[in-house]
Amino acid sequence: MIETLALVGATGAVGQIVRELLEQREFPMQRIKFLASAKSAGKQITFQGQTYSIEELCPDSFEDVDLVIGSTPDDVAGEFAPWAVERGAVVVDESGFWRMKDDVPLVVPEINPEAARNHQGIVASPNCSTTQMVVAMKPLYDASRIHRVIVSTYQATSGAGVAGEQDLIQGSRAALDGETYDYQAFDQPIAFNLVPQIGSLKQDGYTSEEIKMVRETQKIFADNSIRVCPTCVRVPVTNCHSESILVETERKISVDEARQLFNDFPGITVVDDLAAGRYPMPLDCSNSDSVFIGRIREDLSCENGLAFWCVSDNLRKGAATNAVQIAELLCRQTT
Repeated sequence: MIETLALVGATGAVGQIVRELLEQREFPMQRIKFLASAKSAGKQITFQGQTYSIEELCPDSFEDVDLVIGSTPDDVAGEFAPWAVERGAVVVDESGFWRMKDDVPLVVPEINPEAARNHQGIVASPNCSTTQMVVAMKPLYDASRIHRVIVSTYQATSGAGVAGEQDLIQGSRAALDGETYDYQAFDQPIAFNLVPQIGSLKQDGYTSEEIKMVRETQKIFADNSIRVCPTCVRVPVTNCHSESILVETERKISVDEARQLFNDFPGITVVDDLAAGRYPMPLDCSNSDSVFIGRIREDLSCENGLAFWCVSDNLRKGAATNAVQIAELLCRQTT
């Protein structure tokens, strides 16, 4: 049982889902406090039937706090996490700031729960596009080591926050009315369009989002031999990231074996009946904590290749749910 939990970024899109999950899952804590920027300080929110005032985030916010879940931009996470750790709290952070630090474990509880034990006060949660992919990879990896992954992502506008969702809605209305729209979250029009760039140019023609998928995957599996070739695309979908994934394994995994491995793995739901038109789609997968897999088939170009389609709610398993699961894991490890 945790004495006091603090939620940083309590009013954001992901922070709101974290609040819902803590309530729904009856997280084992005695007290909770909600922290946010000065702009949100003083606002009232309801949690477990009680009304709470949001407090402004500052170093003293973490006095007598045991566990922190942070859902903030990178610069905020880089500043507040040391405040919390210095005061004895453990931080579960969803930003990208801490993920690749050598002394910070990067955790997906279904994959590497033991890594959380090695924390020095901070545990990081991966990028949303990485999270659903590695969950899908794990049962295959355990059956036969994965040598290579080729992944193309179809990422929803909710991944860019509330502004991204508004860009899609307002931009679509403007396009239908033949009007112009000043996009806020995206550099390119997203309405009726695909944008094959998420993040900034990093190296060798890959974007920051793509490099995250490479490095985070290798860190989570503790296996730098896994080769990942990602292409990340923003699509005009409100919520849920979709991914076309091809894995090359050490030994051949048949479609039937893969389907059974997926079915038996916690957190994965198989929806795979092409003849009946049944496969995961964003509209069907929103508001779920599962990773959905379908279109499972052998790779026609590689003897040990397996291709499949993967959809998951990027705001839930890709962010809020994974963070709450890490927090639950830390609670179990301390009892």
